[in-house]
Amino acid sequence: MTVLAILNEKGGVGKTTLATNLARGLQLAGQEVILIDSDPQGSARDWYAAAGDDNPLPTMVGMDRSPLFKTLNKVIYGFDWVVIDGAPRIEELAVAALKAADLVLIPVQPSPYDIWAAESLVELVKTRKEITEGKLKAAFLVSRQIVGTKLAGEVREALDGYGLPTLKSYTCQRVIYANSAARGSTVQDDEPNGAAAGEIRALVKEVLAWR
Repeated sequence: MTVLAILNEKGGVGKTTLATNLARGLQLAGQEVILIDSDPQGSARDWYAAAGDDNPLPTMVGMDRSPLFKTLNKVIYGFDWVVIDGAPRIEELAVAALKAADLVLIPVQPSPYDIWAAESLVELVKTRKEITEGKLKAAFLVSRQIVGTKLAGEVREALDGYGLPTLKSYTCQRVIYANSAARGSTVQDDEPNGAAAGEIRALVKEVLAWR
């Protein structure tokens, strides 16, 4: 079993979009997946509710209070992957998710503000890596890249200074991500041959190899 936490203290970087699409992508790749919504705003739970009762999505559980993470092992038994949609800001919930994780994915938009905002989380990740003697793995993911620009490469160069790797795969700003979320669906379900679905499949492939 692998626990993957998607974390960033800055809001609006696409954590929930990544968490829901990645969880579904892993499921479609043959993995048993549970999605944990640790954000008090409950965006992932709203997405799941929009899908209705009879849906093919991964199992969903809400854990928006840090003490609940102490019971995580009882909830995740039997799953191959646990995907945690992290809470914003560096607070108890984010720290609890970090402690539970084997892998940490830090989505960063191609913006200097997002790059600067990642610093405090990176410091926490590095501290956790020391405590776990390097067992915790962490990487950046360029999120919401603007189609037709080359900003992703520039962002990667800027992120190199933090001493963490950046995944080769990335996501772009596409309307289908928002439209599918509103329906309680994912881009792979709605447009399996589309560019967004290709982005998620590439991400799933890299994450599976990463662990």
